[in-house]
Amino acid sequence: MKLWASALLTLAVATSTNASSLFDIQGLAIGQASDVNGLTGVTVLRFDKGATAGVDVRGAAPGTRETDLLKPENLVDKVHAIVLSGGSAFGLDSMSGVVKYLEEQKIGFDTGVAYVPIVTGAVLFDLGLGDAKARPDLAMGYAAAKGANRDAMQEGNVGAGTGASVGKIAGMSRATKSGIGRYSVTLDNGLVVGAVVAVNAWGDVVDGKQTIAGTRSEDGKTFISGTDLIMAGANAEGFAGRNTTIGAIVTNAKLTKSQALKLAQMGHDGYARAIRPVHSMYDGDTLFAAGTGEIEVSNINSVGVIAAEVVEQAIYRAVQHAQAAGGLPAASDLTD
Repeated sequence: MKLWASALLTLAVATSTNASSLFDIQGLAIGQASDVNGLTGVTVLRFDKGATAGVDVRGAAPGTRETDLLKPENLVDKVHAIVLSGGSAFGLDSMSGVVKYLEEQKIGFDTGVAYVPIVTGAVLFDLGLGDAKARPDLAMGYAAAKGANRDAMQEGNVGAGTGASVGKIAGMSRATKSGIGRYSVTLDNGLVVGAVVAVNAWGDVVDGKQTIAGTRSEDGKTFISGTDLIMAGANAEGFAGRNTTIGAIVTNAKLTKSQALKLAQMGHDGYARAIRPVHSMYDGDTLFAAGTGEIEVSNINSVGVIAAEVVEQAIYRAVQHAQAAGGLPAASDLTD
């Protein structure tokens, strides 16, 4: 009880809870590139001075790059970019573009003979919306890395969220357009905890018992519960890896690799609160966590509680800011 009471007290003294305070994290810049016709894109979180990172993969069909090096027992303890990309496995190519740009800027691990940028990331499957031949490639990853800034980050149908959708239990034709969202909390002591999440779930996005984006009725005009369909005996539609929610928790806290891993693990609670069902055989749900080391923290549990909250809110913002595309309506089209 004391642990949770302490965490809730910490939340109570937050000075701000919004999207823009992400850039109170001094070591973070964000860039995005989008193909609005092909409906795919890439989002790059740059850490030019490096950030300690961890990752937790809960879905059964992930597509990732360089996640093994984030394990606490492995040598490398800093990453220079986390990439969230559309394009399924093809989107992994975009991360090579991020590496190329960072090397040109002499950002990376200095080996004495070359700078080697440490770039990790994950992809989501958006080939079922828009043009399946449109994929985030090296050039798109390069452009997103080059365009990274500390001024603004758009939400909705941009970056890794350009071709995202949710609620595919009854098939793609009854899904809802989704996108990418962000949310952050700033405490009185200067600690910032934020999240960026691209929501491309097989399941529905829910707030409590209310579906706010997801599986639509046969006439397409209202939301119905995909979970109820499954419990009533509906055959699940899809195949492994066709969905996936990917995201990153970012904080200015000083973290060890083990603490970054724990933060990613606790952050998945935000996935579970906001997406139902989640972590299925059809999803490759992946969540990174990175700390830039500006603020000392004494209670990683409290940071983890906040992390789950900001992940949940980022998911809601992803569907709230999405717009109709690829023949799918957005949540706002059904709730207005």
